[in-house]
Amino acid sequence: MLIIKLLLTPLLIGMVSLAGRRWGPAISGWFVGLPLTSGPVMLFLALDSGTMFAARAAEGTLLGLISVASFCLVYSWLSLRVGWLGSLLVSWCVFFASTFILEQFSMPVSIALALVIVFLAIVLKLFPTYRGKYTMTSPPQWEVLLRMVTATAFVLALTAVSGVLGPQLSGLLTTFPIYATILGSFTHHFSGAAAAGRLLRGVVFGTFTFAVFFLIIATTIEREGIVFAFGAAILAALLLHGGSLWLLRRYIDVS
Repeated sequence: MLIIKLLLTPLLIGMVSLAGRRWGPAISGWFVGLPLTSGPVMLFLALDSGTMFAARAAEGTLLGLISVASFCLVYSWLSLRVGWLGSLLVSWCVFFASTFILEQFSMPVSIALALVIVFLAIVLKLFPTYRGKYTMTSPPQWEVLLRMVTATAFVLALTAVSGVLGPQLSGLLTTFPIYATILGSFTHHFSGAAAAGRLLRGVVFGTFTFAVFFLIIATTIEREGIVFAFGAAILAALLLHGGSLWLLRRYIDVS
């Protein structure tokens, strides 16, 4: 698992970074809606700790999307008045506060899904409205490499502690916004609040796919096994994410 994390994480963050440069910050954020790190983490939890543990962790991950959306919304509003570091620190505090609150509750996966969908829809309506064009500056060449190194460090740290926290908290912490943190703060620093806000709105828009992925894992892995659960989840995620990209480009300003 360690080797895969060391190889997979920088590859994915590099691809997402290049996508953002090519198609704009909202599309970059849309890519982050895929379970780029949490999916592999969940697979290895299933292999190491069993399908029952993985099912409970997937339920926690599903509920943890509330914390991710809260992070994105708070950062977007703070970025209009505060620099990237202040926005990031406060948004992290909001994420962990939300995670602490959610860890106190246990609910059926159907209720968790309904709660998450409603919350995501509300958050999308609450994002700031950006008028006019933002200025997209060219960051230095080392910026993508720094993103890769930072992302890998985050993933290794989370992987080291997730196995001892129990399934619910492990699942909640799996949603820690690694890519949203890196891409959002770098975009904010180099291109301004409007670009960062568009990216983070794309993250929230993409998390509907994230929710479906972990819903399938939570409801099928114990009964059908690891191969079927992950195969069905990946297929559903790709189909839904393709549809969400069409909606994002058609109805939302992605420039």
